[in-house]
This record gives sequence, structure tokens and C-alpha cells, in this order.
Amino acid sequence: MEHHWDAKRLTELPGRYRATLINKVAGYKTAHLLGTKAADGSENLALFNSVVHIGANPPYLGFILRPTTVARHTYDNIMATGVYTLNAVSAPYHKNAHCTSGKFPKGVSEFGACGFSPVYREGFAAPFVAESRVQFGLTFVEEHLLCNDTRLVVGRVEHLFVPEAALGPDGDVDLEVLESVAIGGLDSYYTGTKLGRYGYYRPGEALEELP
Repeated sequence: MEHHWDAKRLTELPGRYRATLINKVAGYKTAHLLGTKAADGSENLALFNSVVHIGANPPYLGFILRPTTVARHTYDNIMATGVYTLNAVSAPYHKNAHCTSGKFPKGVSEFGACGFSPVYREGFAAPFVAESRVQFGLTFVEEHLLCNDTRLVVGRVEHLFVPEAALGPDGDVDLEVLESVAIGGLDSYYTGTKLGRYGYYRPGEALEELP
């Protein structure tokens, strides 16, 4: 037994049900806190589950921003300063991270309101999250307006901080050591268990298992 919705029936679902269904059924997504600083010096922190790898040489990351038809402090700050940070959420802080998704008034820092500590590193103008074990400092590169008025925002990685204990000799990163968190939909949080790691597959050859 399975449920089936065609495009018409999906559009006829109650809005909240449809949003929950489509967000959750797409699977696990990474959890990152995006830190910015406004032109007036006020700090902002927001939870995103849409960070994606764009390229490695040079290193680019992207994220999806919802329509700017309402106030988007994160977007305004990035456009004003050109810099921002992405900070991976670890399991001990997932509840704090969820709280940053609330609608705080402009000028109220989610760092203090949600139990996080801003830290400035390497002279970078945007705040990192001290409680995060993986931290990126990025400069804004470009944005692309998408079909539903969301935006793909792309940044270049200027700084990356990873604990030595989680870093392998070949550049592999142990996400279990980091206790990295994934988000299902908009409200459920998970930690992952590694099933395996494999080399590049060449048809006709045995699959190589990596440590």
C-alpha cells in the first residue's frame, strides 16, 4: 500500500501538510547556522538546511534563501557587508540551533537569545559560532533568482576550521566524531551512522572499500 499524489493533487493539499510532506520526504539535509553582521554592528544568526557544495577549486558553497518579500535580515546583512559564516550544528546544540529559526526583531542577536557565542577569527568581519566544530568564512560571489522567487546564494570559502581529531590523512572528515546534525523537514533532527566509504567505481571491477 502506498500513497500517490500527482501534481494537481499535491497543489490541493492543505498548505501546512504539503509543506511538511515535501520538506521531509526529500530526506536528510545538513544543518548550518549562518552568521552575519549588519552595517550597524548588530549580529544575526539563522538556521539553514539548504547548504550545498558548488565546487572545490576554488571552493564554493551555496544555500537557498526564501523569497525576500518579507524582511530577511541574513540577506540584507550579506548584501551590505559581502561576508558571512556557515557553522555546522553539532548534536549537543541542536535545540539551541532550532530556536534561531524564530522571528526575532531586527537588532536582536540570536547569538545571545539562543545560547551561542560569537567569535571573530583571522580578522574576518562576520561572526563565527564558537560552539560549532566546523566553521566556514565566506565572501558573497553571486545570486540566482529561481522559479519560485527563492534565491541560490553562492559564496567563496575564505576560511575553513576543522578539528584535527576529525580530519583524515586524505582529507576525509569524520562526521560522527563531529556529531554533525542533519535536519528532516523543518523540525526533526538526526545524527548519522556511517555505512561505508568506497573508492571511485570502475565498471567491471570490484568495489573498493576505504577505511
